[in-house]
Amino acid sequence: MIRTLLIPGLDGSPAPHWQHWWAATDPSAKIVEQHSWSEPSPEAWLTEIAAATLVHPDSVLVGHSLGAIAIVRLLASWPQVRIAGALLVAPAEPERSDRTAPFGRIPQRPLGTKTIVAASRNDPWMEQERARGLARNWEADFIDMGNAGHINVESGHGPWPEGKALRDLLWPPSAAERPLRASVSVSVAGGMEARP
Repeated sequence: MIRTLLIPGLDGSPAPHWQHWWAATDPSAKIVEQHSWSEPSPEAWLTEIAAATLVHPDSVLVGHSLGAIAIVRLLASWPQVRIAGALLVAPAEPERSDRTAPFGRIPQRPLGTKTIVAASRNDPWMEQERARGLARNWEADFIDMGNAGHINVESGHGPWPEGKALRDLLWPPSAAERPLRASVSVSVAGGMEARP
């Protein structure tokens, strides 16, 4: 059963990107494929993501960069989408590139689902204070990832088990899977902790 839908950003997440690693190591995770990773169309991307949520309802959406913004646009446009939550990693400002500009302004209203935003202090695609402000508007929890760049291969993030741990904060386990301790902590770069 698929319980995690991975939503890459511009140009996809080929190996050794952490989303590719995640899909290869977790049989309950699947990358949502797009017709064109290099020439993103908001309408086409949102349609593919929405279709994936129909096939795999109540999954957690895990988006990176432009994929995170696609998730936000989906939730702002189609609040009836059935998901368990959203993990938005290193959201990107569409205006930073002509290739991503068609995604337009980022919606800034509550997303209506449990959401975590993980952003770094030195991300070239979005300043952390902007990401923190968006998280407030979305009524999302915010994780300071320290100086982690764009949380991609270039910044040293191939395998990234912390992402799976953050996803687990959004996915309520069944009684059989529930650990004995109710409190879950996730260690992230910069020595920060997130608690549900």
